Amino acid sequence: MILKNNYLISFVIGTRPEAIKMAPLILEFKKNKRIKTNIILSGQHKEMVQPIMDIFNLKEDVNFDVLGKCKSLEQMTALILSEFDNFFDKLRPDMVFVQGDTITAFAGALSAFFKNIPVAHVEAGLRTESIFSPFPEEANRRMISQLTSLHFAPTKLAYENLIKNGIKEDIFVSGNTVVDALNLALEKKENFKLEGIDIFSEKYILITVHRRENWGKPLKNIAKAILNVVDKNDGIKVILPMHKNPLVRNILIEQLRNNKNILLIDPLPYFEFILTLKNSFVVLTDSGGIQEEAHTLGKPILILRNSTERPEVIFNGNGRLVGTDPKKIELELNKLLKDSKEYKELKKNLNTFGDGDSSKLIFKETIDFLRKNN
Repeated sequence: MILKNNYLISFVIGTRPEAIKMAPLILEFKKNKRIKTNIILSGQHKEMVQPIMDIFNLKEDVNFDVLGKCKSLEQMTALILSEFDNFFDKLRPDMVFVQGDTITAFAGALSAFFKNIPVAHVEAGLRTESIFSPFPEEANRRMISQLTSLHFAPTKLAYENLIKNGIKEDIFVSGNTVVDALNLALEKKENFKLEGIDIFSEKYILITVHRRENWGKPLKNIAKAILNVVDKNDGIKVILPMHKNPLVRNILIEQLRNNKNILLIDPLPYFEFILTLKNSFVVLTDSGGIQEEAHTLGKPILILRNSTERPEVIFNGNGRLVGTDPKKIELELNKLLKDSKEYKELKKNLNTFGDGDSSKLIFKETIDFLRKNN
C-alpha cells in the first residue's frame, strides 16, 4: 500500500496478553516504511511483558515502569495517566492503539482523548453485562468504547454489543489478533522438555488462574477440586503455570505442592506455552485470551468464572462455565476424563476468532480512517 502521508502510530501495552495480541499488529504496521511506530510500556506487568517483546523482536520506546509504585487501582490509574500526559505532550501521534480492558488501556485511551488524539481499540465490544465481572476489566472496556474513534470487534457478537451501546460508526469485525500471534507461534518447530512430564505422550490437564475475583477462597476451592480429581484418576497429570502475583502463587503452592502429579511451574515463554496448550487433554482457565487460544486449537475448556465476555466459546460448543464451586468443577472435569462422548462433544476446531489475518485488516482500515480524517 502506497501512502501519501507519513503517520506516527503509538501502541500501548501494559500486560502480557496485550503484548501477545499487539505484537502481530505492530509487526504489520512496521512493514510499511511510511509508517513510524512507537511502543509505550506502562510496566503494569514488568517481568511478564519483556519476554514477549523479545520473542517478537520488539523494543519499547518508553517504559513508565509503574509496577511497585502503586498500592491500589486508583493509584495505578492516576500514575499511568500522568505518564501518558507527559509523553503525549512531547510526542503527538496520529493515532493511539489500545488493546482489551486493562488499567493501562483505559488510561492510555483517556489521555489520548484528552489530547484530541484518535484512539483505536483492538478487541472492542466484549461484554459480560455485569459491570463487576470481571473487575475492573468490564468497566474499563465500557469506558474505553466511549473514548474510541475506531473500533475493532473480534466477532459479530462484539460488533452487536457496540451497536447496543449506542456506537454507530467506524466499527469493523476484524477477528482477533490472538489468532495471528497463535499462528506465528505454531510456525515454530521448537521442542522443549518440562521436568516431570512428556507433553507429547502423557495425558495432562493445563490450568491457569489469576483473576482478581478468584483470589482467596475461590482459588482455594479451585485447588481443592484439582486435588480431588487428580487423586481419583490414575494416569492424569496437571500442568499449572503460576502467575507471578504472590496472592495467587502462595495459595497454589500451599494447597498443591505435595502432589507429585501436579506440576507447579513459572509462567512459560509464549511459544512453549502454545505448544503445551496444543498437546493438552483439557484446559481449565479464568483467562480470556486462553479461552480464545484453546478454542481456536479445538480444546475442551472449563471456564473458572461465573460469566465470560467471550460467550462464543460456549455457544459454539467447546467451552463450559464452571465457576469456582469445587463440586461443579469436579463433576464437569470427571465427565471429560471418563466419558468419551462428553469429550468429543467439546473437542471442536473452530475459527470463531478469525483465520489469522486480523492485523492486515486492522492496518487497512486504520490507514483509510487516517486518510479520511486528516
